[in-house]
Amino acid sequence: MSTASCLLFEDQFRCSICLDVFTDPVSTSCGHNFCKNCITQHWNTDDQCQCPLCKETFTKRPELHVNTLFSEMVAQFKQSAQQKASSSSSQQQVSTPGEISCDVCTGTKLKALKSCLVCLVSYCETHLEPHLTASGLKRHQLIDPVENLEDRICKKHDKPLELFCKTDQTCVCTLCPVSDHRMHDVVPLRDEYKKKKAELGKTEAEIQQMILKRQLKIKEIKRSVDLCEKDADREIAEGVQVFTALKESVERGLNELIKMIEGKQRRTQKQAEGFIKELEQEISELKKRKTEVKQLSHSEDHLQLLQCIQSLKAARLSKDWTGVIVCPPSYEGTVVRAVSQLVETLNIEMKRLVAEPEMKRVQQYAVDVTLDPETANPYLILSDDGKQVKHGDVKKHLPDSPKRFSRYICVLGKQSFSSGRSYFEVQVKEKTGWALGVARESVNRKGDVPLTPQDGYWTVWLIKANEYIALAGPTVRLSLKSRPQKVGVFVDYEEGVVSFYDVDAAALIYSFTGCAFTGKLFPYFGPCANNGGKNSAPLIILPVN
Repeated sequence: MSTASCLLFEDQFRCSICLDVFTDPVSTSCGHNFCKNCITQHWNTDDQCQCPLCKETFTKRPELHVNTLFSEMVAQFKQSAQQKASSSSSQQQVSTPGEISCDVCTGTKLKALKSCLVCLVSYCETHLEPHLTASGLKRHQLIDPVENLEDRICKKHDKPLELFCKTDQTCVCTLCPVSDHRMHDVVPLRDEYKKKKAELGKTEAEIQQMILKRQLKIKEIKRSVDLCEKDADREIAEGVQVFTALKESVERGLNELIKMIEGKQRRTQKQAEGFIKELEQEISELKKRKTEVKQLSHSEDHLQLLQCIQSLKAARLSKDWTGVIVCPPSYEGTVVRAVSQLVETLNIEMKRLVAEPEMKRVQQYAVDVTLDPETANPYLILSDDGKQVKHGDVKKHLPDSPKRFSRYICVLGKQSFSSGRSYFEVQVKEKTGWALGVARESVNRKGDVPLTPQDGYWTVWLIKANEYIALAGPTVRLSLKSRPQKVGVFVDYEEGVVSFYDVDAAALIYSFTGCAFTGKLFPYFGPCANNGGKNSAPLIILPVN
């Protein structure tokens, strides 16, 4: 049997009233078949008694007869359909939690394939077949399976929600614009769906962009954590190195103190032992003489007594022990002097141990800095590569832009610092005056204002031979052991620190701490006046090794 004839055959076994396979089929006098219950209820609710198909009207309700042959054919069809449904069900997916299940299935619920907005029922593949074959059911609106189908029906008019009221921003049926939503802006649901879907696409793109930004922020935070961990590991290693060296210095100092005290004690003991040994020898000699004197005192020989007495007097011991004493060594101030010496040694050792690692730590944040000619005072001469600046004796005719310094002989770098850590080095060799540091972008570049942190400047100056100052407001005079040839400038934006280093000596010159930075910071370079050629050497921005 062909597919078309098969579908036609199946359609003939469906009641035109309930659109389902006949149950207790009966025939009317006009020859049409209906479910017994369907035709009975139809005539009970209709004012006229007529055939639902051919519309033939009966004066009185006709007697219904069971069509035996047709009933047997319907039974055979149901059995065949059940076998087919059983076979199909074995191939279909059983619904799982969270999936829409077929409302018609009894026993094991199969996964719904479509939901009908007219029947308000969800169907699996088997039970959906009537909606695909029966002419009356084909007009029903099918959608992908959803839950709560009753929410898609207008509660007031019992019709599908097919329109959208833009005024009230709600879904309505075809009768709502006539009543509650009269004069409202109502459009087909599909039109509003397309519009909102397009908006969702735009929203999705925006959300994706937000996701990407946050993913980048996560990477940035992770990088910061990694850097923090590396910094912590490095600081711990340096701390262990420094403290181990300091501990060894303390132990050496303690050992030297103990050695010195024990030396004094040994010398005193040796002296005392010498005195004791000598005294014991004299005691032994005296005991010997005492015996001789005793023996002589019992002698009856006059000549022998007189001769021996003279001998005893001649051999009398001559050493006077009255003034002989053992003085305990003085330890007064020994520990204090040792500790003072240790502190001095530790200070030297600490500076030596800390300076080099500190320089290496800040140098890892080196940035490439070049001079910004648009900010340069007209008296300044800049090299073509933007790495050198010196004072010229002739004022150049330059545009007086808002960025240019007209009062102070200085120039800023092109690069700015607004986060993290940054470091650069400048050669100041052979100069008798210079100024270095950083300045806030918003500083007054025209007026005569103090170059202090309150005014946006963090700088260190050489104002004359070997006289260095930090313009911290008030001015701090700096005591340096050597004349710097290269100066390193380090900025920690978040910590609010600007530090200056003597690069060759690996020594800290000065630090501004507790700074509250806002906005961008720019490197500040002041070569100072030429001073008749005495200060003609340029400031040179150096690559960091």
